[in-house]
Amino acid sequence: MNSDHVNDTAPSQRHLAPQSRLELHVPEPLVRPGGKPDFSHVHIPPAGDAHRPAEDAAAGDIHDLARTVIRVLDEQHRAVGPWRGDSDTASCLKGLRAMMKVRAFDDRMLLAQRQGKCSFYIQCKGEEAIAVGQRLILEPGDMCFPTYRQQGLLIAQDFPILDLICQVYSNSRDALHGRQLPVLYSSREYGFFSLSGNLGTQFVQAVGWAMASAIQGNDRIASAWIGEGSTAESDFHSALVFASVYRPPVILNVVNNQWAISSFQGVSGGESATYAERAHGYGIPSLRVDGNDFLAVQAASRWAERRARANLGPTLIEWLTYRVGPHSTSDDPSQYRPSEENEAWPLGHPIERLKNYLIAGGHWSEEQHQQTQTALEQEIREAAREAETFGTLDSGPMPRVSDMFEGVYAEMPEHLKRQRALLGGG
Repeated sequence: MNSDHVNDTAPSQRHLAPQSRLELHVPEPLVRPGGKPDFSHVHIPPAGDAHRPAEDAAAGDIHDLARTVIRVLDEQHRAVGPWRGDSDTASCLKGLRAMMKVRAFDDRMLLAQRQGKCSFYIQCKGEEAIAVGQRLILEPGDMCFPTYRQQGLLIAQDFPILDLICQVYSNSRDALHGRQLPVLYSSREYGFFSLSGNLGTQFVQAVGWAMASAIQGNDRIASAWIGEGSTAESDFHSALVFASVYRPPVILNVVNNQWAISSFQGVSGGESATYAERAHGYGIPSLRVDGNDFLAVQAASRWAERRARANLGPTLIEWLTYRVGPHSTSDDPSQYRPSEENEAWPLGHPIERLKNYLIAGGHWSEEQHQQTQTALEQEIREAAREAETFGTLDSGPMPRVSDMFEGVYAEMPEHLKRQRALLGGG
């Protein structure tokens, strides 16, 4: 028996003393409001450090990529390492503009909510690169199953901002007729599956949609989205079981932005392992990626997208990022984390990082950036004004009350017809 074997087995021969009182481990964040932000537990390797495997690599051969962080942009605003090269200048410029537009839209809708023009809003501040970067490598007809923080999936495709705002306002032009919460968008034409307020359901639905695409012999893939907090839901694990067994063409995105509505990522298991490592038990290849690095987002998304289209099955990607703003307009993050914590986040801000990379390469300038920002803010402002002519939460035209009866049954039952008639809906 060699010494290594002895060392491996020795712990099992120890006898631990029983404790007089059993205790649970309750995860607690390192700092609370008033404390100094501390991200020492987040290991950030140098940009370009992670290897890039072949796209047909076996899951067991790339376990290390679920523990490190795939990065492309370094501190000198250069693209380095084996994951660079998936984003050309045109794609970067388009991505930068889309991210800036998402930010302008978020700012305007937050203001609208504070003014009473809509009831509720959720920003994606600090996470813009993840949705925008992946959507730009997907193809028309691919279907995304997002959470409420992926408005960039629509804006990256130039979805009409007027229609987006009208849905937030739940007014007479709202294509969903006021049936959804303001941020629960839907657009089959733009590959944006109807959002659900019940977190986690989209993951299972995306896997099922991808299975159907394969059964029908189509060439369309699915993209599933979930937050790190919702990975504690059973829907997450159900999705991974089916993805593991049937190997459908789906990208499984876990956005780890460090905080659920008021609980830090340790409550959903982030202390025990990375979220990317959860795929290992299911034999699914997984990557852990800098979600604030637009070039890394595109490279990892492209890697997973090519696997899916080559019938190599699912890939799980954990996007490491930070939720800069509150969870929603009804949340006050100062109650559970230091107010300056977002400034201490070690991966910076996605818009600034991509801007600096393009400037360093001579493809952009501060003046162009400011002009673009001003133009986008004006575009959003004008669209908001036009949307208000169709009504807001507290004034103007609204969807008809009788609309609540539509879109439920292929043929409306008689009792609902009678109820609709009583409301004057015919």
